[in-house]
Amino acid sequence: MPLLDHSLLRKVASKLREAPSYSEKDMTSSILKLAASSYGFGPSEEITVPTGFDPQAAALFEAMVESAYLVANADGDFDSAERSTFEHVVIAACEGAVAERQVHALVSDLHDQLVEDGADKRVKMVAKTVTKPEHAREILRVAALLAQASGGVSDQERLLMDKLAAAVGLDRGSVDTALREVDRAMAD
Repeated sequence: MPLLDHSLLRKVASKLREAPSYSEKDMTSSILKLAASSYGFGPSEEITVPTGFDPQAAALFEAMVESAYLVANADGDFDSAERSTFEHVVIAACEGAVAERQVHALVSDLHDQLVEDGADKRVKMVAKTVTKPEHAREILRVAALLAQASGGVSDQERLLMDKLAAAVGLDRGSVDTALREVDRAMAD
């Protein structure tokens, strides 16, 4: 992976925090950022009082990160530098809602699951978590933005995004929409 421009990484993280241009007017944060808040409050054996943890939101956060992870791995080239960049951008996008150790552990789990199950099964598992069209669109947008951080969307990554779209009930045009959204966001 080539050396990356840190200003690009900051911009991608910033855009991951923002609501997409096609979202409702009163939305100011992305679904990723909102779900991260719950994920960061994950249940702990030490906590016995209510924490604000929402298991569905936490599962959605994991699904969004996994979809981007699957896309990043689609070309078979996901070395330690790309993994570190991926984790850094996710952490920055969450603005402290998710700890570095949590993201590192999640990415380690995603790696193990991908090796064990393969991409097609993991795409199906992501799709099981997605219950709303706006969540499905956000999964594609997050994957496209994180792919942008590593040099753009390759043909293999595009094919995996098409599989994700189909699995979550969106048409192929939804991938085009996500990619246009990313192009607009990066042009700002």
